[in-house]
Amino acid sequence: MSALMSVEQALAELLGLARAAPFTARESVAVGDADGRVLAEDLQAALDLPPWDNSAMDGYALRLDDLAAGPLPVSQQVFAGQAPAPLRAGSCARVFTGAPVPAGADCVQLQENCSVDEQGRVVSLTALRRGDNIRRQGNEIRAGTPLLAAGTLLRPVALGVLAAQGIAQVMVLRRPRVALLSSGDELAQAGAVLQPGQIFDSNRVLLATLLERLGCEVVDLGRVADDARQVRAVLAGARDCELIISSAGVSVGDADCIGALLRETGEVKLWKLAIKPGKPFTFAQLGSVPLLGLPGNPGSALVTFLLLARPYLLARMGVARVAPPRVPVVAGFAWPKAGKRQEYLRVRLEGGRARLLENQSSATLLSAVQADGLLEVPAGETFAAGDILDFIGFDGLGL
Repeated sequence: MSALMSVEQALAELLGLARAAPFTARESVAVGDADGRVLAEDLQAALDLPPWDNSAMDGYALRLDDLAAGPLPVSQQVFAGQAPAPLRAGSCARVFTGAPVPAGADCVQLQENCSVDEQGRVVSLTALRRGDNIRRQGNEIRAGTPLLAAGTLLRPVALGVLAAQGIAQVMVLRRPRVALLSSGDELAQAGAVLQPGQIFDSNRVLLATLLERLGCEVVDLGRVADDARQVRAVLAGARDCELIISSAGVSVGDADCIGALLRETGEVKLWKLAIKPGKPFTFAQLGSVPLLGLPGNPGSALVTFLLLARPYLLARMGVARVAPPRVPVVAGFAWPKAGKRQEYLRVRLEGGRARLLENQSSATLLSAVQADGLLEVPAGETFAAGDILDFIGFDGLGL
């Protein structure tokens, strides 16, 4: 595994492994508690939406053929939530937005397109066609037709769709248990007094938050020292989890105990990618539990989580669209030197162009806070200002 694997091949292999080992445990939760959860079963519509013809605007419901007779008297007034009587021939009904349209009416004239004479009769001032300003029964969806598919990531709009169907409880995947640890003698917990050579551990907070936003139950294994015996003991405690995510310790240095342990097992499936930042990314099987080994540098950990770990997790949840969405943007700077690895540059969008942030170090997170997303630069390619490249926005990735 000495050759660097492309990002595309690594992602394809990760998704294949994920689809072959889906999360299956399910539970029923209230729709109001289902934000961010993954739907575990196909749902069909229980009722037509709208459930009856209703007025799209405030106005007058009428029969188009009656307009030729002249001004129409108002025979009834219908508010939303009321059940109207059938429309009396030669009359119109005063209706309000969302109100049921009386049987027999075939169009609605907007109130601003009408005048009312001294006798209270309505005169239509503009031409109409049958069906104008009526939202027909079942126009959105028909009872018995597919509503939402298993694997749908339930966000506010999807929850609104469920609520509109009167669904109070929904079957979702149980939150996957993901063990999380950081590796390194140099790491200190926030609030501690830094000793010489130490830095604060930012990766566990970063990754735990991202995992929780994906609907995972995070099992915090804490910080593991660069000690092979301690690494074995801590990882052994994650046997009841469905995934382990580690940061640092997966390269080939003398202190990279996690990487050494994984290579001893012979179950390393992915290691060393043609990606910058994030080259040491690793996927391995530790007994019955898969392990995603992210690099220790915070910028590298962020990029590899977003581009590789996140899609892998979503695929195991049964979500169909897992790759981060890409949109074309105009580069506001030149990149004259081709790199050997596919590169992800932190950029900010200004005036419709991507502006390169100054600090692209894999050790920093601050430039990711200042960025709107990542500009994807294929390996071996250069570009000039004004060229079009793929952009991956942070907004759609939970940042």
